[in-house]
Amino acid sequence: MTSGAEVLRAEDWDQWYSTLELAFGGVPEAPQERELYQRLTEPERSLVVWDGSEVVGTAGAFTFRVTVPGGRPVAAAGVTMVGVAPTHRRRGILTAMMRRQLDDVRARGEALAMLTASEPGIYGRFGYGIATLKLSAEIDTAQVRLTVPEGTDEVVLRRADPREALKVCEEVYARQVAGRPGMLVRAPGWEEQGLLDPPGNRAGGSPLQCVLAERDGEVVGYTRYRTHPSWGLGGPDGAVTVQDLEASGPAVHAALLRYLCGIDLMRTVKLPSRPVDDAWQYLVSDARRCVPRLGDVLQVRLVEVGAALQQRSYQAPLDVVLEVTDAFCPWNEGRWRLSADAEGAACERTEAEPDLALSVRELGAAYLGGVPLSGLAAAGRVRELRPGALARTSTAFGSDVAPWLPHGF
Repeated sequence: MTSGAEVLRAEDWDQWYSTLELAFGGVPEAPQERELYQRLTEPERSLVVWDGSEVVGTAGAFTFRVTVPGGRPVAAAGVTMVGVAPTHRRRGILTAMMRRQLDDVRARGEALAMLTASEPGIYGRFGYGIATLKLSAEIDTAQVRLTVPEGTDEVVLRRADPREALKVCEEVYARQVAGRPGMLVRAPGWEEQGLLDPPGNRAGGSPLQCVLAERDGEVVGYTRYRTHPSWGLGGPDGAVTVQDLEASGPAVHAALLRYLCGIDLMRTVKLPSRPVDDAWQYLVSDARRCVPRLGDVLQVRLVEVGAALQQRSYQAPLDVVLEVTDAFCPWNEGRWRLSADAEGAACERTEAEPDLALSVRELGAAYLGGVPLSGLAAAGRVRELRPGALARTSTAFGSDVAPWLPHGF
C-alpha cells in the first residue's frame, strides 16, 4: 500500500531522483547534471510517495521570484521533478502530490505556482493555465539576409570562456529580468545551469561556446551556442544551435545575431526558444525561410486569487467583478472585485453582480499578459456577463512585451 505524500528526507534524494529518471524514460542524467540538481533541490519543498521501501512518486518546488506585468518580481513556487513510477499510474498519486503541494505553497504565503510540463495536457485539471509561448526558428543563412539597425557596427564582439565570462553574463541577464514578464530572478546556484555541457547532450556538436558583446568597454550582451559541423554534396551544411542570447538594446541584439549567422561553414542558425516578439523576425529578409514555430512553455496557477491579482499592474484602468470557479482550491471560489491601473491593484471579495465568469485556469493563462482573455472567450472558456466588460478586461490584462521563460527548471 502506498503512503501519502511525505516531505523528502535529504538522505533519500538518490532513490527519489532515480525514480524521477525512470518516469522520464529511464536514461540516467550525466553526473554533473545530477550533482547540480541535487544542490538545487530544496528537500523541505520536495514530496515523496512510498510503496514499502520503493519510491513511486516524486514532486518538488523551487523558491523563485518571477517578473509580472509592471516589472515587479514576486514570489512563486517553481513546481518541478514531478513523476510517478510506471507501475503505479492511475492510483491517485499525482493528485495526492498536487493537493499536498498547493496546500504547502499557500501556507508559505506564495500566491503563485508555475511549472513547465513534459505533457501540457496534464495540469489543467489542477488549475494551471498555459501563460507563455516560445518561438523557435531555423534561419537559412544562405537565403536570408539581415537588415541591422544603426549602431550595430559599433558593438565589439569577442570570444570568451563560458565559465570565465559567467559573472558578466549574469550581470547582463539580471538587467533584462524586470523588462519581461515570466523571467526569473536567478537565485544563487542557478547560474550553473547555463554552463551544463556534458558530451552526451551535445548531439554531435561542439562544446559550449560564448561570445560577449561590448560597447565602450562594458559587456552589454552575450550568446552561448554550439556548432554542429556537417558536409553535404553541395559543401558545408553545418548548424549553430543557440542556447542563450541576451542583449541590452537593438544594436547589440543585431550584432550578436549577425555574428551567429556569419559563422564559417554553418548553413543554419537554430533558435530553439525565443520570445514570440523577438527581434530576429523583424531583422530577417524572409521569415518563411526561418521555419517559425510556436510551443508552450510556462504554466501558471493562482494559488491565492486576490493576492496574485494585486501583485501585478494593468495596462488600462479597470474595475471589474470576476466570478471565479476553482474546484481544486475552493478557497478561491466566488466573486472578486478587481480595481486596477498601471500603478497597481486592489482585489477583494464582493457580493456585486459579476461582469465575467471564468475558472482559475483562465486567470493563470492570462496572468502574465501574453494570452488575451478575449481569445479565451472566443474558445468558450470565458463568459462575458456584462456587455463591454470583456474588451476592457482583456486590454487591461495585456502586456506590451510578450512573457517568456528563458530556461527551464
